[in-house]
Amino acid sequence: MYSIGPLTVAPGERAQGLIPVGTSTYGVELGIPLIVVNGVQDGPVLCVDAGVHGDEYDGQEAVRRALAEIDPATLRGTVVGIPCMNTPAFEVAARASGIDHLNLNRIFPGDAEGSYSQRLAATFVEQVVPAVDAVVDLHTGGAYGEIAPLVILQGGYEDLATDLALAAGHELVWKGGKWGGTVRHPALAAGKPAITIEVGGGTYREANVETHMNSIRNVLRGLGMTDGEAELRDTYTTVSGTFARSAAGGFFVARAEPGENCKEGDLIATITDHYGNTLEEVTAPQDGIVLWVRRIRTVRPGDEVVIFGEILGEIRP
Repeated sequence: MYSIGPLTVAPGERAQGLIPVGTSTYGVELGIPLIVVNGVQDGPVLCVDAGVHGDEYDGQEAVRRALAEIDPATLRGTVVGIPCMNTPAFEVAARASGIDHLNLNRIFPGDAEGSYSQRLAATFVEQVVPAVDAVVDLHTGGAYGEIAPLVILQGGYEDLATDLALAAGHELVWKGGKWGGTVRHPALAAGKPAITIEVGGGTYREANVETHMNSIRNVLRGLGMTDGEAELRDTYTTVSGTFARSAAGGFFVARAEPGENCKEGDLIATITDHYGNTLEEVTAPQDGIVLWVRRIRTVRPGDEVVIFGEILGEIRP
């Protein structure tokens, strides 16, 4: 038997349910929705989550479809799917919660006595992390931007999480995430491999759903949970990430696409006023790769407009 939150799932069975976190002002129970597939054979417990940001849709659908296609009769171990971690953010179609307006992906491990998002993070740490062996966190660029397909491997945890990161299948491996408080952090701190997979954004695309699903399938093979060998690339490119922010407000137009190689000084984006006058040019700070580009044309001073990746090296499996 496998237990997580309120669910107890027998070998060869499926279950779904909600880990409660709190009640909304209109009396609806809020929490973490779970889909669990428990294999007949023993093996690792993999958690795949999405919807930490409510405006990132492709991963949410990928979790549902990936869990639906898994056959518990041949699965070794257990897969825990969280199709939408942050339902209050999904409700308002936004990156941050519609209840307390916090960015869930910056506040882990949370606070069991804090606001709803803080309690949500704490509940994940207290009830999900101890019940799983590895975490794959699915994201996109959100409604405001689009990101090249990549996997984020937290700096300092390479020995723990590199194998999982390479199984994600993307050529670009973002070494870092200097910011803290992500879903990855409490799992890594508990000694469990955890990665974030990014692809797409700007809007929902079926191709991005399938890309996320392919990563899940390959991770399952890499962990020995399903038949077959994980497909690995001959080489992976490691990058860092630098966030460029606007100095001027106005109308934003990208001049480069996610995944595009650039030379130092290349024009990546422009910001104009309503008369067409150029207020600002965003250029590449050094040779590298454009990782994320803003898609919302409205831009205010200090807004994120581009994430630029400096090439650090390569990984050969």
